[in-house]
Amino acid sequence: MEFDAVVLAGGGSTRFGGVDKAMLVLDGMSLLDRVLTATAGAASTVVVGPVRKTYRDVDWTVEDPPSGGPVAGLAAGLTFGTASVVVVVSCDLPWITEEDVTALVAGLGDRDGFGLRDTDGQEQQLAAAYRRTALAQAIQDVGDPRDKSVRRTLAGLDLAWTDPTHAGNDVDTWSDLDD
Repeated sequence: MEFDAVVLAGGGSTRFGGVDKAMLVLDGMSLLDRVLTATAGAASTVVVGPVRKTYRDVDWTVEDPPSGGPVAGLAAGLTFGTASVVVVVSCDLPWITEEDVTALVAGLGDRDGFGLRDTDGQEQQLAAAYRRTALAQAIQDVGDPRDKSVRRTLAGLDLAWTDPTHAGNDVDTWSDLDD
């Protein structure tokens, strides 16, 4: 099934002391490039955040106004592509693979979204495949997307989740890179 990818890479990385988390290197590859590798099968890919050097060509955008949070980033990213399925991935998910992305798209079924759980069982709304129309409607329903909660924005969607998996683990602190 065809899908577009929206990669969120615009956060402030405050827990990293302002270091650009997207450009942190793990096993010789930036976190952003690791996510771009996992989403390489997308019909179109847009990265929401400042333009950086990446291993493959992608589209770039930022939320308007900048620094509006992930829901505003999703709203900006959804203006790219036309596929009925959108895979949303934050740049701090370095263990997600192309196989994981394929499984998310395949597992969508009739639901609005299908996402990863991390090894603690936490649902990762920013590591999921969504029906474009359902995701766009949820964002429209919150009005101004700036500084809105992702969980609250997507709460009305019919979502399902994988079993806990390392692919769903995100990097929020330096020690998370040691997983």
